[in-house]
Order: sequence, then C-alpha cells, then structure tokens
Amino acid sequence: MNKLSRIQIRVVGVNHSTTPIDIREKLAISSVHTADALYLLNRYVSQGVILSTCNRTEVYSVTESGCTYHPSIDFLKAWANISNTDLQPHLYCYQDEAAVKHLFCVAAGLDSLIIGEFEILGQVKQSLEKAKRAGLVELPLRNLFQQALHVGRRVREKTGVSKNALSVSSVAVELAAKAIGNLTNCKALVIGSGEAGRLVAKALKERGIAQITTTSRSYKKASALAAALGGDAVGIDNLSQQLANCDIVISCTGAPHFILDRGTIENTLQIRANKPLVVIDIAVPRDVEPEVRQISNVFLYDIDDFTYLSELNRMQREAEIESAMEIIEAEVKRFIAWWQAIEVKPIISSLVEKAEDIRQRQLSMTLKKLRQLSPEEQERLDAMTKAIVQKILHDPIQCLKNDVHSREDYIALVKELFRLDRDKPE
Repeated sequence: MNKLSRIQIRVVGVNHSTTPIDIREKLAISSVHTADALYLLNRYVSQGVILSTCNRTEVYSVTESGCTYHPSIDFLKAWANISNTDLQPHLYCYQDEAAVKHLFCVAAGLDSLIIGEFEILGQVKQSLEKAKRAGLVELPLRNLFQQALHVGRRVREKTGVSKNALSVSSVAVELAAKAIGNLTNCKALVIGSGEAGRLVAKALKERGIAQITTTSRSYKKASALAAALGGDAVGIDNLSQQLANCDIVISCTGAPHFILDRGTIENTLQIRANKPLVVIDIAVPRDVEPEVRQISNVFLYDIDDFTYLSELNRMQREAEIESAMEIIEAEVKRFIAWWQAIEVKPIISSLVEKAEDIRQRQLSMTLKKLRQLSPEEQERLDAMTKAIVQKILHDPIQCLKNDVHSREDYIALVKELFRLDRDKPE
C-alpha cells in the first residue's frame, strides 16, 4: 500500500527590508557559485531552490510535517560562515500557505525594493532552472515555482504595478542625478558589463549623459556594451586613470571582493583638483569599501541608500498593489487546492483499491453460488455492487479532499478504520 507522507513547503531568507547590507552580502550567492551552493544545500534538504539577488537570499525547501527545525538555516550558516547570533535577528521563515504567498509576491515584484520591477521574474525562473539541473526539484516545489512565474506574468498583465517600472539600475541613475544635478555635461564610468551594467549604461544614455566609459573583468564584454551605446571601454587595469576623469561611478560587478578601496579613491583625488566624485555601488556583495564615505568630496551611495526613492515608488503604486494582491490571493488558493488534492491522492487510491478488491472477491464468491444468472444479470449485479461501494466511500473521500484543518486527523482515522497500512490478504 502507498503511504501518504505529509510534507511542508518552507522558505527562509533575508531581504532589503529585514537585513542591512553588511549581513546580506555575507549571505549573497553569485551566479557563478550557485551550483556549489546547491550541492551543499542537498546535504540538508532533498528538495530546494535558492533565490539570491542584490536584495535577497532565500532558500525554498520541502521538509516532513512536524519538523521543528529548519535545515535551510543550517545551510545558510554553513555557506556564509555566519553565526546564529548574527543571522537569526534578520531571518524570516514561512511555511505552507504563507511560503506560497511570499513567493508569489516576490515573483510579482511586490516584495522588491523597487515595486513592480521586471528583473525578479527572470531571476525566479533562473533559480528554478538551476535547481532542476542540480536534481533538487520535484513535486510540489516544481509546480510552486512554475505557478509563481505564471502569477508574476499575470499580475503585470492585469494591473499597472509594473507600468513604467523602474529598476535598481535606473534608480541608481536617478540618485546620481539627484546628487550631481544636470547630467548632460557629466562623464560616467560603469564598472560591470552584466545585465545590471547594461541597464545602468542604458539609463545613463537616456538621461543624456555626455560620455559613458565601461569596464569589467572581461574587456570583450565591456567593449561590446560600450559599442552598443556609443561609449568607450577600458581595461580594468586602467581603473584609477578613469576615476580621475569621470564625475559619476556606478559599480555593479559580481566580484566577491572590493573593486574600489579607500586608498585608490584618495590617490585619485590628488589629481582631480578637488572635483566632486559621486560613487554608486549597487552590487551585493559591495564593490566599494564603505570607508570611502569618509573621504571629503566623495559621495558614496550603496543599495540601502535607495530607500527614499523606493518608498516614493511604492506610494505611487499603492492602488495597483491592492489589485495585484487580489490576484495573488486567488492564485494561492488555487495552488493550495492542487497541493491538497495531490497530498491525499495516495490515501484515496489505497482506500478505493482496497474497497474494489473486497467487492470483486465477494462478487466472485456470490456469482459462483448463483450459477443460473444470465450475463446481463451478472452485469447488473456488478454495476450494483460498484454503486454501493462508490456511495459508501463518497463521504470519507470528500472529507479527505475538503477539510483543510482536520485533514491529518482524517488521514490517520481512515488509515486506521480501513487498515490501509496492513498488507493485502493473499
């Protein structure tokens, strides 16, 4: 007989609203290290998906019901080499329906620093694909993420929550404009040629920046980005020289270490004739040493300095957020209904299988005693016994399917009453 193993969907994580950047950057998992992180995660859980962006690191997993501890928390501590004391004050943990709702809000862009931003949907999809390749995704986690992608697209199609949506990159450019004023006479240096770097450079171009220079660890990628925007590219080794000539630096690499430190900036200022320098660091882990803030005439902003603009963006989209939440609530109910049906399917199958086995054995014995029955009469007797069994099982099956709060009790009761855990008779 199949036995039903009740499971829970869980998420543990940190994000921009719960955790300062100095903790988030310790927990951040770059794309190049995701495979290693998933390999380590598999030591703690049998199913898991890691979602790590500049604003969040989350682990979605499946555990057995009644498990009081979160193995994913141990994974995070091991991966980041962070103590429980440093991690626990910032950590959020959701399970089952709350975990489903959280992921749907994330995919819809409602839990982002910039409400409605598009990048998160692609990041959710990539997280699922990487976990699939690592062999860490089965039911119900696979369906949860697939439905989350559907929810994210539907919210954006049916509401205006993403209409003219900003991104972290575009907000970085807004912050630069707020700090320096008119950008039309300014020179900008973009460090990083990935998606964030591309979006930053594009936003600068649209704001009419006078000159864009790109650089990254890959000169080929930096050159391609510069060519697409009519800018220039330099090798990362010439970074100090470029700092002397620019007004704005926006850094967005995936490096695990600082790209710009205090000493480099101080040396640069000696040949800048006290010209102000605006440095915006949107990388997590950070690209710029925090002590750069202490340098006179240098204005450093990291991603946690985006609060004002992100709150303004949220207020402007308040009505659309309400509409989006209505869609999310309905989709959560739809997923939970599917999950519940899947969850009780083994016990229902076992119940029906045992009842059918008893029916057929009893019918067979009866037919042997009633040898004078015609084929038509035998068919009628067969149909009648099937109908009796279906009517007897109807209420227990409906209770298993529909009663959310007592489902585990019903499962235990049905298994006990019908002795479904016992082997079939020979």
